[in-house]
Parts: sequence; structure tokens; C-alpha cells
Amino acid sequence: MGLGADASASCAEKVAATVQAHYDSVRDFSAQFEQTTRSALFGQVGSEQPAPVRGEVVLAKPGKMRWTYAEPEPSLVVSDGKTLWLYSPKQREAQRLPVADGYLTGAALEFLLGDGKLLDSFEVTADVCPFHPVEGADGKQAPPQTVELELTPREPASYEKLGITARPTTGEVVATRVIDLFGNETRISFQRIQRNRDPDPATFVFEPGADVQVIDLGTPP
Repeated sequence: MGLGADASASCAEKVAATVQAHYDSVRDFSAQFEQTTRSALFGQVGSEQPAPVRGEVVLAKPGKMRWTYAEPEPSLVVSDGKTLWLYSPKQREAQRLPVADGYLTGAALEFLLGDGKLLDSFEVTADVCPFHPVEGADGKQAPPQTVELELTPREPASYEKLGITARPTTGEVVATRVIDLFGNETRISFQRIQRNRDPDPATFVFEPGADVQVIDLGTPP
């Protein structure tokens, strides 16, 4: 590894540490989101990718979440940290399963809710970092506003790589990315981010209606 590569690795680790420190101080997180998926199979010329999925998300420590999908079809994912619900209003069906270790990995958000440490769990790299200025519209050199961290798991995992797009000065994450073992990529970008708003505990509770079919996919804890 050359001197430049050493500097880039050091920079990536510093940004990862800034991200970790930021979310160590975050109790909860809410935002609007857009989720896009690029299929490795459909990545060929002339193939169409799935339409973006949009909605709102609320996350809270420890391990609580509510993903409200509005487009293209309403759905809901809710967890109180022990039980996970997947609800489809159109089908009037709710799937219930116990929360397992690593269930948030696909969103690259385990660390946000206190379930992981970036530098302990991943080898972290970045192609562009604040140590590598970019030229702005005025011709002046300035550090990038965001840094794309690539996270390679140190232990065998059910995915190939994760990605985090973060602001290097604050550690705030504005997008996450996961590449599965088949090369499919799912990216979630966040807008209108709010932190430490202390959401109502009822936010993370799901009560199926009498006309909703409940399907158990495991034994709840």
C-alpha cells in the first residue's frame, strides 16, 4: 500500500469514527426516504429497474423502527425491538416474526441504533475523502460535502458490502447502500432528517385489525 493509499485509509477511518460518534449521541432519527434497487440481472442494457420506493422512517434506540411506505404501494414495517411486523393494507395481511440479530444490516443502520461499531465490524475505505479536495464551480479547491464509505464485513455475512454516504464534518448519514451476494444493490437516501425528537412509544407498536390475516413466521420472544 502506497503513501496515498495509507492517507486515504486513515481518512476513511476518521470519517467512520466521526459517524460513530455522531450516532452514539442520537437517541432517535426520523426522515423522509427514497429507496432504489438495481438488480444485477436487470442491469443489462435495455432492462428496466424497479421504480423508486418513497415514504417516512422513524428509528429509535434500542432497535425500534417504523418504515411507512407510501409509493408505489402503501405498506408498513414496524418493530418494537422484539417483534417485527410486515403489513400490507392492500392484501389485509400482516406477517409477524421475532427480531433476530443483524436484522437491520440490510439498511446499513445497525450502528445507528446501538447494535454495532463500524470500525470493529468493517474494513472501511473511501475513494474520495477530505484529504483529497475537489474543484468547485468557482475553481477553488474545497473538501467534498459528503464522503462515500465502503464497508467490507470482517466476518462472513449475508451480503457483500455496505455503503454509507456521510457528511465528514458532522458524521450525519444522508444515504445507505447494500450490495448482496448476488450483486444486487439497494440504496436508501434520506431527506428532512430530524434527531432526538422523542417519538411516542406507540409509534413502534402495531395492532392488526380484526379483518387482517396474521401470518406467524416464527415464535415471538
